[in-house]
Amino acid sequence: MGVTGKDNEIAALLKEDSGRGFRMLVEHYSRRLYWHIRRLVILHEDADDALQNTFMNAWKNIGAFRNESSLYTWLYTIATNEALAAMNKRKRNSAVSLDEISNYLESSEEGASWFDGDEAQKKLQNAILRLPEKQRIVFNLRYYEEMPYEEMSKVLGTSGGALKASYHHAVKKIEQSLLNND
Repeated sequence: MGVTGKDNEIAALLKEDSGRGFRMLVEHYSRRLYWHIRRLVILHEDADDALQNTFMNAWKNIGAFRNESSLYTWLYTIATNEALAAMNKRKRNSAVSLDEISNYLESSEEGASWFDGDEAQKKLQNAILRLPEKQRIVFNLRYYEEMPYEEMSKVLGTSGGALKASYHHAVKKIEQSLLNND
């Protein structure tokens, strides 16, 4: 993805009129960031809170943004960190496993928006939920966001080689899960 014309337009507007620029930034990125976060934290209320925290942190730190990376990379870094914080908070405050959340989603109204695809899509989502945290993050960024490894490296602070290996392992685990009909 990287720097887009829209990113440049938003960055320029942020310098001229931070309020209008920030509104444009939120408008442009809300949906994408929500689904990025949601795929990591799973539950809507956690995703909603993490998205709100993402934009609050972006607003507080907008003056520190120096165009050294794209707005896209900067926001995804904040969003990923907020998602990880939400996941850690959920782990500390809950005895509910990802398998239990997966089962809940399959049978609940909230699951209808999470699993809005066919049976194959549901199986894929369940397989992704079973991945270790780091592999799930890498898989989601690469598969859903089509994020290049170079950008992912900036977002996650990990080498491109390690990210490629994580993605490869995630794909193998997902394939195995789908073959086993897990």
